[in-house]
Amino acid sequence: MSITAEEKSRLMKEFATKDGDTGSPEVQVAILTSRINTLTEHFKTHKKDNHGRRGLLKMVAQRRKLLDYLRGKEEARYKDLIKKLGIRR
Repeated sequence: MSITAEEKSRLMKEFATKDGDTGSPEVQVAILTSRINTLTEHFKTHKKDNHGRRGLLKMVAQRRKLLDYLRGKEEARYKDLIKKLGIRR
């Protein structure tokens, strides 16, 4: 499951730290979160899709690594990002 190009460009504009930013941790986490949410909905109807579930777990691990990096680099950016995305309590 993938996200559309329009959704991806919208996320890049919303979470970019500067103009033309596509690789900052904020943008990468936002795109991964969107893909994770899409796959989570997919698994509600396709419970036996274990190959797709492996991809989901890899994406969750990648997002966790990026969030850990961002938390170590700048805690304020980390807290702002998780608040915007609503992925932690």
